[in-house]
Amino acid sequence: MTRPEYLPFGKPHFSDREIAAVTRVLRSGWVGMGPETIAFERELADYVGAPHVVTVNSCTSALFLSLLVSGVGPGDEVICPSLTWCSTANAALYLGAQPVFCDVDPDTLCLTVEHVLAKVTPKTKAVMVVHLGGLAADVATLRAALPKGVVVVEDAAHALGARFPDGKPVGSSGNLTCFSFYANKNLSTGEGGAIALFDGSLAEQLQSLRQHGLPVDAWKRFSHPQQLLLSNPLDRLGYKMNYTDLEACIGRIQLTRQPEFAAIRLDIAQRYVNGLKAMSPPLGFQRHCLDPYHARHLFVVQLALDRMRLNRDEVVLALRAQNIGASIHYAPLHLMPLYCDGRQPASLPVTEQVAARMLTLPISASMSLSDADDVLRALEAVIEGR
Repeated sequence: MTRPEYLPFGKPHFSDREIAAVTRVLRSGWVGMGPETIAFERELADYVGAPHVVTVNSCTSALFLSLLVSGVGPGDEVICPSLTWCSTANAALYLGAQPVFCDVDPDTLCLTVEHVLAKVTPKTKAVMVVHLGGLAADVATLRAALPKGVVVVEDAAHALGARFPDGKPVGSSGNLTCFSFYANKNLSTGEGGAIALFDGSLAEQLQSLRQHGLPVDAWKRFSHPQQLLLSNPLDRLGYKMNYTDLEACIGRIQLTRQPEFAAIRLDIAQRYVNGLKAMSPPLGFQRHCLDPYHARHLFVVQLALDRMRLNRDEVVLALRAQNIGASIHYAPLHLMPLYCDGRQPASLPVTEQVAARMLTLPISASMSLSDADDVLRALEAVIEGR
Protein backbone atom coordinates (compact mmCIF):
# COMPACT_ATOMS: atom_id res chain seq x y z
CA MET A 1 0.00 0.00 0.00
CA THR A 2 1.47 3.35 -1.09
CA ARG A 3 1.87 6.02 1.58
CA PRO A 4 -0.42 9.01 1.05
CA GLU A 5 2.45 11.45 1.58
CA TYR A 6 6.07 11.35 0.44
CA LEU A 7 8.56 10.41 3.16
CA PRO A 8 11.70 12.53 2.61
CA PHE A 9 15.12 10.91 2.84
CA GLY A 10 16.15 13.31 5.61
CA LYS A 11 13.90 15.98 7.10
CA PRO A 12 15.14 18.37 9.79
CA HIS A 13 13.29 18.52 13.10
CA PHE A 14 12.60 22.11 14.14
CA SER A 15 10.58 22.99 17.22
CA ASP A 16 9.07 26.17 18.62
CA ARG A 17 12.43 26.77 20.31
CA GLU A 18 14.24 27.17 16.98
CA ILE A 19 11.45 29.39 15.68
CA ALA A 20 11.65 31.56 18.81
CA ALA A 21 15.42 31.85 18.43
CA VAL A 22 15.09 33.01 14.83
CA THR A 23 12.43 35.53 15.85
CA ARG A 24 14.70 36.86 18.60
CA VAL A 25 17.63 37.33 16.22
CA LEU A 26 15.48 38.92 13.54
CA ARG A 27 14.14 41.41 16.06
CA SER A 28 17.66 42.17 17.27
CA GLY A 29 18.46 43.75 13.92
CA TRP A 30 21.72 41.81 13.61
CA VAL A 31 21.47 38.69 11.45
CA GLY A 32 25.05 38.44 10.10
CA MET A 33 28.04 36.91 11.85
CA GLY A 34 28.05 38.13 15.45
CA PRO A 35 27.37 37.11 19.05
CA GLU A 36 25.21 34.08 18.20
CA THR A 37 27.92 32.73 15.92
CA ILE A 38 30.57 33.24 18.60
CA ALA A 39 28.39 31.48 21.20
CA PHE A 40 27.62 28.59 18.84
CA GLU A 41 31.31 28.11 18.08
CA ARG A 42 32.11 27.97 21.79
CA GLU A 43 29.29 25.52 22.56
CA LEU A 44 30.12 23.33 19.58
CA ALA A 45 33.80 23.23 20.60
CA ASP A 46 32.78 21.91 24.01
CA TYR A 47 30.51 19.31 22.38
CA VAL A 48 33.14 17.89 20.00
CA GLY A 49 36.05 18.11 22.44
CA ALA A 50 38.18 20.66 20.61
CA PRO A 51 39.51 23.97 21.95
CA HIS A 52 38.56 25.85 18.76
CA VAL A 53 35.71 25.78 16.25
CA VAL A 54 35.48 28.10 13.23
CA THR A 55 32.11 28.19 11.48
CA VAL A 56 31.80 28.73 7.72
CA ASN A 57 29.06 28.77 5.11
CA SER A 58 29.29 25.06 4.18
CA CYS A 59 31.23 21.89 4.85
CA THR A 60 32.63 22.23 1.33
CA SER A 61 34.20 25.53 2.38
CA ALA A 62 35.44 23.89 5.57
CA LEU A 63 37.21 21.17 3.57
CA PHE A 64 38.68 23.70 1.15
CA LEU A 65 40.00 26.00 3.90
CA SER A 66 41.39 23.04 5.83
CA LEU A 67 43.45 21.93 2.85
CA LEU A 68 44.46 25.53 2.11
CA VAL A 69 45.86 26.20 5.59
CA SER A 70 47.55 22.78 5.47
CA GLY A 71 49.63 24.02 2.54
CA VAL A 72 47.99 21.94 -0.21
CA GLY A 73 48.56 23.38 -3.66
CA PRO A 74 49.35 22.64 -7.31
CA GLY A 75 51.25 19.41 -7.86
CA ASP A 76 50.17 17.89 -4.54
CA GLU A 77 48.12 14.73 -4.21
CA VAL A 78 45.24 14.32 -1.76
CA ILE A 79 44.06 10.79 -1.00
CA CYS A 80 40.35 10.27 -0.37
CA PRO A 81 37.81 7.48 -0.76
CA SER A 82 35.88 7.32 -4.01
CA LEU A 83 32.73 6.46 -2.05
CA THR A 84 31.90 9.98 -0.91
CA TRP A 85 30.21 13.20 -1.96
CA CYS A 86 32.03 15.23 -4.61
CA SER A 87 32.97 17.99 -2.14
CA THR A 88 35.64 15.77 -0.61
CA ALA A 89 37.55 15.53 -3.88
CA ASN A 90 36.63 18.98 -5.19
CA ALA A 91 38.30 20.68 -2.24
CA ALA A 92 41.61 19.40 -3.62
CA LEU A 93 40.80 20.44 -7.19
CA TYR A 94 39.99 23.99 -6.09
CA LEU A 95 43.61 24.29 -4.94
CA GLY A 96 45.14 22.78 -8.06
CA ALA A 97 45.89 19.50 -6.31
CA GLN A 98 45.04 16.04 -7.59
CA PRO A 99 42.56 13.83 -5.73
CA VAL A 100 43.78 10.24 -5.57
CA PHE A 101 41.02 7.75 -4.84
CA CYS A 102 41.36 4.76 -2.54
CA ASP A 103 39.17 1.78 -1.80
CA VAL A 104 37.06 1.12 1.30
CA ASP A 105 36.24 -1.71 3.66
CA PRO A 106 33.18 -3.62 2.35
CA ASP A 107 31.49 -3.74 5.76
CA THR A 108 32.22 -0.33 7.28
CA LEU A 109 32.31 1.53 3.91
CA CYS A 110 35.16 3.66 5.29
CA LEU A 111 38.76 3.82 4.09
CA THR A 112 41.38 1.67 5.79
CA VAL A 113 45.04 2.20 6.60
CA GLU A 114 46.05 -0.43 4.05
CA HIS A 115 44.06 1.13 1.23
CA VAL A 116 45.46 4.59 1.99
CA LEU A 117 49.07 3.46 2.25
CA ALA A 118 48.75 1.72 -1.12
CA LYS A 119 48.12 5.15 -2.68
CA VAL A 120 50.83 7.18 -0.90
CA THR A 121 53.52 8.68 -3.15
CA PRO A 122 56.16 11.39 -2.62
CA LYS A 123 53.51 13.86 -3.86
CA THR A 124 50.99 12.96 -1.15
CA LYS A 125 50.24 16.04 0.94
CA ALA A 126 47.00 15.09 2.71
CA VAL A 127 44.49 12.34 3.36
CA MET A 128 40.77 13.12 3.57
CA VAL A 129 39.10 10.67 5.97
CA VAL A 130 35.35 10.32 5.43
CA HIS A 131 33.31 9.07 8.39
CA LEU A 132 30.67 7.65 6.08
CA GLY A 133 27.13 7.53 7.37
CA GLY A 134 28.28 8.60 10.83
CA LEU A 135 30.70 5.74 11.56
CA ALA A 136 34.04 7.04 12.82
CA ALA A 137 37.02 5.71 10.88
CA ASP A 138 40.23 4.83 12.72
CA VAL A 139 42.14 8.08 12.27
CA ALA A 140 44.61 7.48 15.11
CA THR A 141 46.03 4.34 13.50
CA LEU A 142 46.07 6.01 10.10
CA ARG A 143 47.92 9.09 11.28
CA ALA A 144 50.54 6.93 13.04
CA ALA A 145 51.11 4.95 9.82
CA LEU A 146 51.43 7.89 7.43
CA PRO A 147 54.78 9.41 6.45
CA LYS A 148 55.80 12.51 8.35
CA GLY A 149 54.36 15.67 6.85
CA VAL A 150 51.19 14.09 5.42
CA VAL A 151 48.18 15.89 6.89
CA VAL A 152 44.93 14.19 7.92
CA VAL A 153 41.72 16.17 7.36
CA GLU A 154 38.49 14.59 8.57
CA ASP A 155 35.34 14.92 6.50
CA ALA A 156 32.85 14.57 9.34
CA ALA A 157 29.85 15.90 7.41
CA HIS A 158 27.93 12.81 8.57
CA ALA A 159 29.55 12.44 11.95
CA LEU A 160 28.48 15.12 14.41
CA GLY A 161 27.83 13.17 17.59
CA ALA A 162 29.86 10.14 16.49
CA ARG A 163 32.63 8.81 18.69
CA PHE A 164 35.84 6.91 18.16
CA PRO A 165 36.26 3.42 19.71
CA ASP A 166 37.93 5.00 22.75
CA GLY A 167 34.77 7.01 23.40
CA LYS A 168 36.16 10.40 22.43
CA PRO A 169 33.99 12.48 20.08
CA VAL A 170 34.76 13.02 16.43
CA GLY A 171 36.36 16.45 16.45
CA SER A 172 38.71 15.70 19.34
CA SER A 173 41.49 13.97 17.38
CA GLY A 174 43.63 17.06 16.83
CA ASN A 175 43.14 16.82 13.06
CA LEU A 176 41.29 19.54 11.19
CA THR A 177 37.74 18.13 11.34
CA CYS A 178 34.95 19.43 9.12
CA PHE A 179 31.24 19.30 9.95
CA SER A 180 28.10 20.06 7.95
CA PHE A 181 24.85 21.70 9.02
CA TYR A 182 23.07 21.14 5.70
CA ALA A 183 19.29 20.64 5.64
CA ASN A 184 19.29 16.87 6.18
CA LYS A 185 22.10 16.63 8.73
CA ASN A 186 21.75 15.49 12.35
CA LEU A 187 22.19 19.13 13.34
CA SER A 188 20.63 21.33 10.69
CA THR A 189 20.72 25.08 10.24
CA GLY A 190 19.70 24.89 6.57
CA GLU A 191 23.28 25.40 5.42
CA GLY A 192 26.65 25.87 7.05
CA GLY A 193 29.73 24.07 8.23
CA ALA A 194 32.50 24.21 10.80
CA ILE A 195 36.12 23.28 11.37
CA ALA A 196 37.20 21.88 14.74
CA LEU A 197 40.88 22.24 15.54
CA PHE A 198 43.49 22.53 18.29
CA ASP A 199 45.81 25.25 16.94
CA GLY A 200 44.79 28.74 18.10
CA SER A 201 46.88 30.61 15.54
CA LEU A 202 45.44 28.46 12.76
CA ALA A 203 41.94 29.21 14.04
CA GLU A 204 42.67 32.94 13.78
CA GLN A 205 43.92 32.41 10.23
CA LEU A 206 40.71 30.58 9.32
CA GLN A 207 38.59 33.33 10.90
CA SER A 208 40.34 35.84 8.64
CA LEU A 209 40.19 33.70 5.50
CA ARG A 210 36.43 33.13 5.82
CA GLN A 211 35.89 36.91 5.68
CA HIS A 212 37.97 38.12 2.72
CA GLY A 213 41.21 37.89 4.69
CA LEU A 214 40.17 40.92 6.75
CA PRO A 215 41.95 41.45 10.07
CA VAL A 216 38.60 42.27 11.76
CA ASP A 217 35.12 41.01 10.89
CA ALA A 218 31.85 42.95 10.68
CA TRP A 219 30.82 42.19 14.26
CA LYS A 220 34.12 43.44 15.67
CA ARG A 221 33.75 46.63 13.66
CA PHE A 222 30.17 47.06 14.91
CA SER A 223 30.93 46.28 18.55
CA HIS A 224 34.16 48.32 18.48
CA PRO A 225 33.35 51.39 16.33
CA GLN A 226 36.92 52.64 16.60
CA GLN A 227 37.99 49.77 14.31
CA LEU A 228 38.33 50.95 10.72
CA LEU A 229 37.62 48.55 7.85
CA LEU A 230 41.15 48.55 6.51
CA SER A 231 43.09 49.96 9.42
CA ASN A 232 45.42 47.04 8.71
CA PRO A 233 46.05 46.52 4.99
CA LEU A 234 45.05 43.19 3.41
CA ASP A 235 48.00 40.83 3.17
CA ARG A 236 46.27 37.64 2.02
CA LEU A 237 43.58 36.52 -0.41
CA GLY A 238 40.47 35.64 1.54
CA TYR A 239 37.01 34.36 0.71
CA LYS A 240 33.35 35.04 1.47
CA MET A 241 32.61 31.95 3.53
CA ASN A 242 31.30 33.25 6.85
CA TYR A 243 28.44 31.86 8.90
CA THR A 244 25.55 33.99 10.19
CA ASP A 245 23.74 34.58 13.48
CA LEU A 246 20.46 33.65 11.80
CA GLU A 247 21.86 30.16 11.27
CA ALA A 248 23.83 30.00 14.52
CA CYS A 249 20.81 30.66 16.72
CA ILE A 250 19.15 27.59 15.17
CA GLY A 251 22.33 25.59 15.65
CA ARG A 252 22.53 26.44 19.35
CA ILE A 253 19.06 24.98 19.95
CA GLN A 254 19.71 21.98 17.70
CA LEU A 255 22.89 21.24 19.64
CA THR A 256 20.96 20.93 22.92
CA ARG A 257 18.53 18.52 21.22
CA GLN A 258 21.16 16.06 19.98
CA PRO A 259 20.42 13.41 22.66
CA GLU A 260 16.73 13.52 21.66
CA PHE A 261 17.58 13.18 17.97
CA ALA A 262 20.09 10.39 18.58
CA ALA A 263 17.52 8.31 20.47
CA ILE A 264 15.01 8.60 17.62
CA ARG A 265 17.61 7.63 15.02
CA LEU A 266 18.69 4.62 17.07
CA ASP A 267 15.09 3.39 17.38
CA ILE A 268 14.60 3.69 13.62
CA ALA A 269 17.88 1.94 12.86
CA GLN A 270 16.96 -0.91 15.22
CA ARG A 271 13.59 -1.25 13.48
CA TYR A 272 15.34 -1.40 10.11
CA VAL A 273 17.88 -3.99 11.23
CA ASN A 274 15.17 -6.28 12.58
CA GLY A 275 13.14 -5.92 9.39
CA LEU A 276 16.06 -6.43 7.00
CA LYS A 277 17.16 -9.61 8.76
CA ALA A 278 13.65 -11.04 8.37
CA MET A 279 13.40 -10.38 4.63
CA SER A 280 13.89 -13.02 1.97
CA PRO A 281 16.57 -12.68 0.90
CA PRO A 282 17.92 -10.92 4.03
CA LEU A 283 19.60 -7.62 3.26
CA GLY A 284 22.90 -6.33 4.55
CA PHE A 285 23.65 -3.07 6.34
CA GLN A 286 26.69 -1.08 7.48
CA ARG A 287 28.70 -2.72 10.24
CA HIS A 288 28.30 -1.07 13.66
CA CYS A 289 25.13 0.77 12.59
CA LEU A 290 23.61 0.03 16.02
CA ASP A 291 26.81 0.80 17.90
CA PRO A 292 26.25 3.57 20.50
CA TYR A 293 29.15 5.51 18.94
CA HIS A 294 27.59 5.64 15.44
CA ALA A 295 25.88 8.95 14.55
CA ARG A 296 23.40 7.23 12.17
CA HIS A 297 23.20 10.08 9.71
CA LEU A 298 22.67 7.50 6.95
CA PHE A 299 21.18 4.04 7.05
CA VAL A 300 22.90 2.12 4.25
CA VAL A 301 21.45 -1.09 2.85
CA GLN A 302 23.27 -3.68 0.77
CA LEU A 303 20.94 -5.46 -1.67
CA ALA A 304 21.31 -9.15 -2.48
CA LEU A 305 21.29 -8.47 -6.23
CA ASP A 306 22.23 -12.03 -7.17
CA ARG A 307 18.91 -13.17 -5.72
CA MET A 308 16.76 -10.33 -7.07
CA ARG A 309 15.15 -9.51 -10.39
CA LEU A 310 15.74 -5.74 -10.07
CA ASN A 311 18.97 -3.76 -9.98
CA ARG A 312 19.71 -1.12 -7.36
CA ASP A 313 18.45 1.88 -9.38
CA GLU A 314 15.20 0.10 -10.17
CA VAL A 315 14.68 -0.61 -6.48
CA VAL A 316 15.22 3.05 -5.57
CA LEU A 317 12.81 4.27 -8.25
CA ALA A 318 10.20 1.69 -7.21
CA LEU A 319 10.45 2.85 -3.60
CA ARG A 320 10.06 6.47 -4.64
CA ALA A 321 6.97 5.50 -6.62
CA GLN A 322 5.55 4.31 -3.30
CA ASN A 323 6.38 7.68 -1.67
CA ILE A 324 9.47 6.34 0.11
CA GLY A 325 12.40 8.76 -0.28
CA ALA A 326 15.19 6.22 -0.70
CA SER A 327 18.46 7.57 -2.06
CA ILE A 328 21.97 6.59 -3.18
CA HIS A 329 25.13 7.46 -1.22
CA TYR A 330 27.24 7.46 -3.33
CA ALA A 331 28.13 6.92 -6.96
CA PRO A 332 31.91 6.23 -7.09
CA LEU A 333 33.83 9.38 -7.96
CA HIS A 334 36.75 7.60 -9.58
CA LEU A 335 34.52 6.56 -12.49
CA MET A 336 33.24 10.08 -13.24
CA PRO A 337 34.64 12.00 -16.23
CA LEU A 338 35.57 15.05 -14.13
CA TYR A 339 38.07 13.05 -12.11
CA CYS A 340 39.27 10.71 -14.86
CA ASP A 341 40.25 13.65 -17.11
CA GLY A 342 40.77 11.30 -20.03
CA ARG A 343 42.79 8.80 -18.00
CA GLN A 344 41.90 5.19 -17.30
CA PRO A 345 40.02 5.06 -13.96
CA ALA A 346 41.78 3.47 -11.03
CA SER A 347 40.70 -0.05 -10.13
CA LEU A 348 38.80 0.05 -6.83
CA PRO A 349 37.03 -3.32 -6.77
CA VAL A 350 35.40 -3.08 -3.34
CA THR A 351 33.99 0.38 -4.02
CA GLU A 352 32.61 -0.71 -7.38
CA GLN A 353 31.05 -3.86 -5.95
CA VAL A 354 29.35 -2.24 -2.95
CA ALA A 355 28.27 0.88 -4.86
CA ALA A 356 26.29 -1.21 -7.34
CA ARG A 357 24.11 -2.70 -4.62
CA MET A 358 23.88 -0.02 -1.93
CA LEU A 359 21.06 2.40 -1.22
CA THR A 360 20.06 4.53 1.75
CA LEU A 361 16.72 4.37 3.51
CA PRO A 362 15.06 7.45 5.01
CA ILE A 363 16.21 8.25 8.53
CA SER A 364 15.72 11.45 10.50
CA ALA A 365 14.58 12.77 13.86
CA SER A 366 11.33 13.80 12.15
CA MET A 367 10.40 10.18 11.45
CA SER A 368 8.24 7.85 13.52
CA LEU A 369 8.50 4.09 13.93
CA SER A 370 5.32 3.90 11.86
CA ASP A 371 7.21 5.65 9.05
CA ALA A 372 10.01 3.09 9.38
CA ASP A 373 7.46 0.27 9.13
CA ASP A 374 6.13 1.85 5.93
CA VAL A 375 9.66 1.81 4.52
CA LEU A 376 10.15 -1.85 5.36
CA ARG A 377 6.77 -2.87 3.92
CA ALA A 378 7.50 -1.01 0.68
CA LEU A 379 11.02 -2.43 0.42
CA GLU A 380 9.81 -5.98 0.96
CA ALA A 381 7.07 -5.55 -1.65
CA VAL A 382 9.57 -4.21 -4.20
CA ILE A 383 12.05 -7.00 -3.60
CA GLU A 384 9.37 -9.68 -3.83
CA GLY A 385 7.89 -8.10 -6.95
CA ARG A 386 4.48 -7.38 -5.43
